[in-house]
Amino acid sequence: MAAPSPHSLSAAFQKHLRRLGLRDFPCGLGSWNKSRFVTYAGSSGQEEERPPGEESPEALLELLHDPRSPWALPPGCSPQDQRLRDVAVLAPQLTRGTRVLQLFRSLRIVGKDVEEVDEDLLQLQHLEELILCANQISRITSANLPRTLKVLELCCNAVSDLQGLCAQPPPELQHLGLGYNRLHGPLQDKHLTADFWPNLISLDLSFNNLTDLFGLVSQLSSLKKLRTLVLQGNPLALIPAYRGFVVDSLPKLSFLDDIHIGLDERYQFCGLSKQPELIKNEARVVVSIGKIKGVPDPSTLQELEVGSEAPVITYSYCVAYEFAAEETEDGGTEVKIHQSPVVATVDVDNSAWDMREMKGQQECAAVEDPTQTAKVCVTPGEPWADIIDCSYRKEHTVKDLVGLKDYLRAGTIVSVVEEKVLSWPVSADSEENAVKSGKERRGVKKDSTKGPGPRDKQKKKKKKEKPRELRSDPPIQRILGSERVALDALLATETLVATVCDFGILITEQLLQSPSQEEKLDKKKGKDKSKKTKAKKESQKATAPAKGKRKKRRSAEQEEGCGLQPVPLTVEFQMQLLRWPTAGAQNGESKTEAAGKAQ
Repeated sequence: MAAPSPHSLSAAFQKHLRRLGLRDFPCGLGSWNKSRFVTYAGSSGQEEERPPGEESPEALLELLHDPRSPWALPPGCSPQDQRLRDVAVLAPQLTRGTRVLQLFRSLRIVGKDVEEVDEDLLQLQHLEELILCANQISRITSANLPRTLKVLELCCNAVSDLQGLCAQPPPELQHLGLGYNRLHGPLQDKHLTADFWPNLISLDLSFNNLTDLFGLVSQLSSLKKLRTLVLQGNPLALIPAYRGFVVDSLPKLSFLDDIHIGLDERYQFCGLSKQPELIKNEARVVVSIGKIKGVPDPSTLQELEVGSEAPVITYSYCVAYEFAAEETEDGGTEVKIHQSPVVATVDVDNSAWDMREMKGQQECAAVEDPTQTAKVCVTPGEPWADIIDCSYRKEHTVKDLVGLKDYLRAGTIVSVVEEKVLSWPVSADSEENAVKSGKERRGVKKDSTKGPGPRDKQKKKKKKEKPRELRSDPPIQRILGSERVALDALLATETLVATVCDFGILITEQLLQSPSQEEKLDKKKGKDKSKKTKAKKESQKATAPAKGKRKKRRSAEQEEGCGLQPVPLTVEFQMQLLRWPTAGAQNGESKTEAAGKAQ
């Protein structure tokens, strides 16, 4: 071959040949086996005539096949490479010069940064299998492919169109692998038809950005020999009726997305291809959030005196998760959120994630993430309990299938959020002053001659008996735990991702301080001081019995729980990609009825 460009296929091929060492010991022709081939044309050539020190063919092959040998086959080689090395031992004259090119039936060049398939590949006149996975090929010219090719695998490259590949494709090609490339949108030119691939049996188009289900299936219907098709990972595979429509449209297909198509499935989806009005270019996703466990009781941190001016503190808990951005009727405000997993510890301010726009409702607030646009959905706020049951279920309808695919590939962030509200009592003096000022403005005059009647006294008593009004501050929200959940399984054949997010143990003051520390400090002090503290505690119990009861209850709980292991903070999360027709069609239900129920 002529000197190729550094990123061409022929350059990688020549480097691969040098790596195999077909002309070096123990392969090739040399002093280790030269006499065998010199005496081959003579009359003898028997085993006993081999000169001393020359290796036998069996010994040379053992050096090639023993994995502990320094001449073992390098990693990443194919069985074809092993056979070539065996030939180089038994008949090294066949591997000299360009004759070695005629021995190749399969060529595997994986992960070698190949960008171009050049015309030197045509010298492999008997090549049947070409595997070029994990390279940098963006465009391939079919004129440079051997006509004998039956398998072409281009998985994990950068192919974005099929025009060059379909110019003069190999007529005998049976498998075409284009998974994990950059094919996108509807294929305007009909390149996947029998006019170009008359003998195609297997086709892999997985994990591209194909969106036109009707157009693609109409092209594939002309491939009469097609038996295996892989379309998973494309946005069009997120449509609920995707599998049923493909199965019914391609009656000769045996495997779809590596799943066998049985007779029951054929019957279940029968007639669906003739009802295109039931198939919409949108996806339906259901998110369910169950129980939250491991949230410490916030009341144990509060010790308020009866009648004090301290605020009344209320806590509520919710779960927030990211979802793919979509247009909703309620709109929503856009905020910038910098997502990062947070270790849940007390005294750590996690307000970097500003969640003031998140109310405890089943509504979404639009969010712009540094990597992708997403929305944050929040469950309704629930009060504290040992086990907080959210019982949340929301169905999302997404029309941007490409955006949904990117979202599922990136995963979502699930967080447990605590909302704290401080409520302050409104003083009675301020209320009376406000009422007086209002009356004076309206021109109402008081009759000073008349004293307060019995009815006025009753009204004053009623006013005193009324509970004090509370003024609430803006809520303070804090993330107790955050974790990214992988959703890429939904791009394959899975329809449900169910997991329990474990955020670890939430560190609180109860864990930081042992319940017996105060008692140890009291023992270290003098007896007189301990008596004073006891007397002080008794007087406090007499003046504030409610506070004393709360302290006693808290210490008892601490003593009971000191030997127990703290419970980690967890939340149940699951996401389901809806599919139809459902299994009801297998029980004698017509296809139209099943589709109507799913709609």
